[in-house]
Amino acid sequence: MAYWRLVLTWQACLKWSWEHQRVPIWVHRCYRDTLSAYAQRWISLASSPRSLPSSHRQRIPIQVSSEQAQGFTQKAQQISEKIFANDGLSIPIATTPTVSPLAKGLDRTLVLGGGGEYYIAWYCGFFHGLLEAGLDMASLSQMVVGTSAGSYMGSSLLSGHFKRLRTEMDFFGEFPKIFAKLAPTTNPNTSQLRAMEINMSATDGSIETRQVIGRAALAADNRLNGSRVEALAALLTGDSKTDWPTPKMFTTAIDCYTGERLIVGQANARKNKIALAHAVAASSSLPGIVGPTLLGQRYGMDGGMCSNPAHVDVVAGSKRALVITLTDGVTGPILTKIPHPMAQNIKDIESVGTKVKWIVAGAPDGINLTDPRQIQPALKAGYERAKKEAAQIRAFWA
Repeated sequence: MAYWRLVLTWQACLKWSWEHQRVPIWVHRCYRDTLSAYAQRWISLASSPRSLPSSHRQRIPIQVSSEQAQGFTQKAQQISEKIFANDGLSIPIATTPTVSPLAKGLDRTLVLGGGGEYYIAWYCGFFHGLLEAGLDMASLSQMVVGTSAGSYMGSSLLSGHFKRLRTEMDFFGEFPKIFAKLAPTTNPNTSQLRAMEINMSATDGSIETRQVIGRAALAADNRLNGSRVEALAALLTGDSKTDWPTPKMFTTAIDCYTGERLIVGQANARKNKIALAHAVAASSSLPGIVGPTLLGQRYGMDGGMCSNPAHVDVVAGSKRALVITLTDGVTGPILTKIPHPMAQNIKDIESVGTKVKWIVAGAPDGINLTDPRQIQPALKAGYERAKKEAAQIRAFWA
């Protein structure tokens, strides 16, 4: 009512003023009294915040104790564990020397670590050289554990598509710009840069660190993700994208949300409807560059995002393990700052009775492992290394 009183008063004032060419004293008083009433009303409202309109109420921050936050985090973890308890994908990384139930009783196992496009090409040259020396690793290996680049190589070997992969890498070595179009890694956007820099700022491999990196990976707007990365994996591995062709093959990845290690083999792949190409894509989903990629209903990132980057604990208990990694975990190019104590990882599986031959591929200092221009020199380096190692590998697995 006060509002309309003010309006009518002003209308009367304007009319009278127009007729008499001056403002009467009673208008001044009315205007003053009305303003005073409004002032008293708003003072009253200000002293009683509950009566204010929501848009004018003081916003009081809600204080949450660290105990409450921790309790909620634990509750969320329990919910996640309960919902995903039956997918069979999560296998904790061994913290003490332990025989792996997946490798128990096996004779010859093969572990292939990761290392970007460079290492895929190196593997192609290496296994081509071994084939020429009469060593068919697909038939000799009873189990292959592949991570990132190693998942590409292992799946192509065991699915019978190695020659195809080698031919494709030869082609991309000649025309690296074509591969760069298929798998763009340059000119990252801001969300990609955030994921990459967080990954390269890690100081440990704890599950909490993996969760932080995984959250950044999920929030990155990568150009190579989803169906595109799966299609690339299918192109390179020759997989039909519908099945898991061999029980020998196991891929690794890290759950972006929980930080858990995910191991995919034929049994749980079929249970969760995961094709080999999808598992390879997830294993190679480098934060800020590729993916992440769905494994069943879990988003997975590169399996190297942990302190056991080749996941040698998965073959612990087998009689003999041939382990091939790009670096020794101390020197050489890296794709994450998470510490990689490879020598200790090897000692742990040796302590449970597994005899290990460990080959460190090595790479030139300062090399960009995701640069397709490195494909051609990597093919050559791998091939030459195979010629040097073939006799020792034959003796090791004789």
